[in-house]
Amino acid sequence: MRHGPKDLGFYFHRTLNARIMGNTALAIHGGAGTIAKELMTPLREKDHRAALELALQRGHAVLTKGGPALDAVETAVRALEDSPLFNAGKGSVFNADGQHEMDASLMNGSDLRAGAVAGVQNVKNPIGLARRVMDQSDHVFLSGNGAFEFAHKQKIELEDDEYFFDAFRYEQWKEVVGTDEVRLDHAGSSMEAKEKKFGTVGAVALDRAGHLAAATSTGGMTNKKWQRIGDSPIIGAGTYANDMTCAVSCTGHGESFIRAVAAFDVHAMMLYKGAALIEAVRVVIHEKLPPLDGDGGLIAIDRHGNIVMDFNCSGMYRGQVGPDGEFRTAIFR
Repeated sequence: MRHGPKDLGFYFHRTLNARIMGNTALAIHGGAGTIAKELMTPLREKDHRAALELALQRGHAVLTKGGPALDAVETAVRALEDSPLFNAGKGSVFNADGQHEMDASLMNGSDLRAGAVAGVQNVKNPIGLARRVMDQSDHVFLSGNGAFEFAHKQKIELEDDEYFFDAFRYEQWKEVVGTDEVRLDHAGSSMEAKEKKFGTVGAVALDRAGHLAAATSTGGMTNKKWQRIGDSPIIGAGTYANDMTCAVSCTGHGESFIRAVAAFDVHAMMLYKGAALIEAVRVVIHEKLPPLDGDGGLIAIDRHGNIVMDFNCSGMYRGQVGPDGEFRTAIFR
């Protein structure tokens, strides 16, 4: 499916009528930002698209078997966390202490249940821990040592520091360690420094029963200090789902998305103003976030199966699969 330039980059907007026909839909992202085309070699693009498609395949398999949207988004995000190409799970960046602090959240649109974790270390799949917080505790949000203790109690799979080590990310960290500079995901030395990417990963889905769900996971900023937390684990800022309207997963400059309550704002404009998904996303991404230095993007799906993926920077790793079962991925507009 191709669109002309008048579509303003909404390559993945389509009406699926999923609630009526029992169709399913899934969308994912692997981060947005100033992605330099001159650095996107054919091999690099192939690797990223393959990783996105694998995540789509795994999440889609859940939906085609009649599984819930919540399981689908968790499964898709797990696949992205397992890839070193994205700043989440295995590919997480180094903090100021040379460690990995990861954040994740997910939300169920049918009953507004949610689970989130922040500042967790050595957890292979932070999104799985967030799901346990939702299902196995009376809380929504756990952090730091408390979240790690809960992971032990739940027998969550853990990995040694070596599992999370990536040579490129390490060199990236060494350039700024000991300074107050933070870098966003993949921005590294020389030509790489031209790139400003937000490698947060996420997924949104609609299942056969007409229920929505969203999930988001990240390793945060390179050289971050003081256990900094961005928007990804904050319900309403980086993640939101409500069957009355939509499911949203964000990626971008976390502080700005928190201040804008970006994910919830898409929902609010739909619920209270009657805005269509495509319009609500446009307003948030292109009108509300830029004054807050809010570079980035988001993916969203509404209760009818419309998918919108939009961003106010040069690119966003993204993909979708609808009722036709065709996997579509993209990086630039």
